[in-house]
Amino acid sequence: MALEGLLAPRKTLPPSLFYDEEGCRLFYRITELPEYYLTRTERVLLADIGPTVAAEVGPGAVLVEYGASHEEKAGFLLASPGAFQNYIPIDVAAPELVRLQDRMARSHPAVVIQPVVANFMRPMALPELPNGAAVLGFFPGSTIGNLDPDAARDFLIRARVTLGSEARFLLGADLWKAPEVLIPAYDDAAGVTAAFNRNLLVRLNREAGADFDPMAFRHEATWNDAESRIEMHLVSLRNQTVRFGGATIGFTEGESIHTENSYKHTPERLLSIARAAGWVPRRQWTDPAGRFGHFLLGQD
Repeated sequence: MALEGLLAPRKTLPPSLFYDEEGCRLFYRITELPEYYLTRTERVLLADIGPTVAAEVGPGAVLVEYGASHEEKAGFLLASPGAFQNYIPIDVAAPELVRLQDRMARSHPAVVIQPVVANFMRPMALPELPNGAAVLGFFPGSTIGNLDPDAARDFLIRARVTLGSEARFLLGADLWKAPEVLIPAYDDAAGVTAAFNRNLLVRLNREAGADFDPMAFRHEATWNDAESRIEMHLVSLRNQTVRFGGATIGFTEGESIHTENSYKHTPERLLSIARAAGWVPRRQWTDPAGRFGHFLLGQD
């Protein structure tokens, strides 16, 4: 997939490559940056709504978190005593899930932890669940915004199949706001997001035998108003060639590799995608400024 994208007329790399161990470490640093309002805003919101969500689902439920390389956000739901008896974190980063399970064994000994190493963008199966237990899917952060609307709908359809016909789903999303707020969150002054973006090239060198010079590319974050999304690119600083996968790939100065999108929907647009996937909106919450939202979805 990586080579195919780099050979395309407009070069791309899949954002799934971001999250090796170094990528996870850099992303955690991003979430603590002053420009990156998303995680701070979501934490406050989850702390506020966590007991309400747990009460909606009922005691002894199963919590299934998508993209769970860390348990921090699930902790706001697991903090309600007796609410969840099983926690199933799903992520592609196996080492991070091992560490998560070790931490959770100490912090939540009464909860059964069942990590699943998987790409949740593909069909997958869950471990066997307790008979009769309610199931809550949980997709926090802004990852739903990394998917184009059709892919977001398809993900939510797959989640319905994976979680079962009685499941509910708590979906987090960073919402539309002015570009002057958005762009610094994806292009911080300290250069951590730039390192996170260039780590894609470091990973291809290490794991696929490419010979990128990561510092020959600069990080760029732009607002695409027509598509209502932030785009991240790696822009070539000079004319250069790279060898990768038996191919020689040429770059002209100023040519970019498109590495990520982050769509910023209105609540109405996001819920229309959920409805198209067969989910029924039940409740929604946003912070006072309307920057971030959580949406509780059910099924008929």
